[in-house]
Amino acid sequence: MNSYYITKPDKSLKGAIMLTASKSESNRALIIQSLSTEKITIKNLAEAQDTQILLNALKQSQHIVNVGHAGTAMRFLTAYFAILPGKEIILTGSNRMKKRPIRILVDALNTLGADIHYLEEVGFAPLKIKGKKLKGGKITIDGAISSQFISALLLISPMLDEGLEINFTSNIISKPYLIMTTEMMNYFGAKTQWLKNGLKVLPTGYKEGEITIEADWSAASYWYEMAALSEDVELKISGLKNSSLQGDAIVSKLYEQFGVESKFVQNILHLSKSKKKILENEIFNYDFCACPDLAQTLALTLAGLKIKGYLSGLSSLRIKETDRINALEMELEKLGIKTSLKNKDDLCLEEFHKIIKTPNIDTYEDHRM
Repeated sequence: MNSYYITKPDKSLKGAIMLTASKSESNRALIIQSLSTEKITIKNLAEAQDTQILLNALKQSQHIVNVGHAGTAMRFLTAYFAILPGKEIILTGSNRMKKRPIRILVDALNTLGADIHYLEEVGFAPLKIKGKKLKGGKITIDGAISSQFISALLLISPMLDEGLEINFTSNIISKPYLIMTTEMMNYFGAKTQWLKNGLKVLPTGYKEGEITIEADWSAASYWYEMAALSEDVELKISGLKNSSLQGDAIVSKLYEQFGVESKFVQNILHLSKSKKKILENEIFNYDFCACPDLAQTLALTLAGLKIKGYLSGLSSLRIKETDRINALEMELEKLGIKTSLKNKDDLCLEEFHKIIKTPNIDTYEDHRM
């Protein structure tokens, strides 16, 4: 295990950076490219491990595909391999991946006629997938599940004979990720329609095109965190768009509450620090249902600024690379932060105590931790 000691003697943050490309956009683009019968060019593909795992899985010809910790790859490939006639695959992953539920997606695909079986514990990888041509049609699914399950179904739906209509039995969580999915699908010729309680996709296939992947707003959030903890900020960030498909772009609005100001100048995002700290001596309260990947960043920002907080909408964090709610509780305690849980999954930061010894922080093999 590697350990790093990190220190910053001043509270100044100045410089210019180019962020890495969005993993979320990259992974969707790769599936669309692989399904299309026409040429699709992807520029600025993410170098993230999850994206490279997905890219290699789409290229390889082996019978067993191991995605390691890559959750998006597991969900997207389950649907992708299910509609490839004559393709027989065993899809597996790390020990942690084998503990992350996938039954809702498998049930939905099998309802559409797919041939997917569990090789070990029911509801979990590894999966045996026999690809076949699927007719499509109508399915009903819980909207309060991981958006990656729904996106996996959406991405293959233009290739189904009858397209797909998804009806949701509850409110959708992480809706911005579904909007990203449908917008990218539409960009390459798909026809998607939002219904009152669902989504409809016509059997159009995908058309040729070219896309340049935007930088990752989730990655930008860590620079916003550093800016919030700094006093003097002059930071230029390249690669982001003012009008973004990424739901995590809301980070620029959230950090206004901590005095971080955002301004686009000739397609470059400028971060600076105002003197006004709106939330000083108040309580931060936010529902992260639409942007759960920002919750950890905000929790640690609150910890650093000693601002009490109530973070809700975190239920999906339980089934990520690690149980991120539990991990946050454990690591915040090392930093002298007293936390509690309300309604099982709502995280409260309540008290801040001085720590004597520099703590060793665990990362749980989870890139966001």
